[in-house]
Amino acid sequence: MSDPQPRIDWVEETTSTNADIKARAMDGERGPLWLAARRQTAGRGRRGRAWSGLTGNLFTTGLYTFQCDPGRAAELSFAAANAVGAVCDAALGDPALTRLKWPNDALVAGRKAAGILLESGPAPGGGLWLAVGIGINLAEAPEDVERPATALAHHGKTLKPDTALDILIAAFERERRDWILGGFGPIRDRWLTRAHGLGQSCEARLENETVKGVFSDLGPDGALRLDLVGGGRRYISAGDVFFPDAG
Repeated sequence: MSDPQPRIDWVEETTSTNADIKARAMDGERGPLWLAARRQTAGRGRRGRAWSGLTGNLFTTGLYTFQCDPGRAAELSFAAANAVGAVCDAALGDPALTRLKWPNDALVAGRKAAGILLESGPAPGGGLWLAVGIGINLAEAPEDVERPATALAHHGKTLKPDTALDILIAAFERERRDWILGGFGPIRDRWLTRAHGLGQSCEARLENETVKGVFSDLGPDGALRLDLVGGGRRYISAGDVFFPDAG
């Protein structure tokens, strides 16, 4: 039996597509479903950072249910990043223009063009629900953010949110099927072809320490491999990574 095609539910405005999807998951919705909003007023990224937006951008969250642990489901963050790359390619026409910054950003011209936030929890009917939250600056970029941002329209053509969502879902579904059939390896390899800062010195700011080294690879679970300045190696599973050229 083939997998069911994801449903799409558009709303004019919401505070957060991730919050809405989490509520639906707790009410028993199992997906696959993508909720998208024309405008989002209180979206957030990692560590509670604001990710709300301007009209013409894409704000969406996919809901899936899996029979796996949260650690394995988190690998789909990289699948989502690869899918965002497909949207960027459609707008920009050149894959070399888009870089993926660990753990969850897409950069164009060194500026943030998209962000990803995965959340998960026990599904009421069994298994694990996974919310795949994605925001892409298609038409405009917010100015009041911590890090410089840009929009795809500033570097290529303007995609309508509906078109971008169709491209995103199709690409994510290809990634998800590869993940189910072949594991994380193929997704990891595709992500690394666009990896921002691979082979460069960087600083990883963790909860209780700051570590400096060279971003050398991804571990088999998606952790960033940092070859330390003083020798040795660390695998970073959570934290913020800053490169001299892009922060």
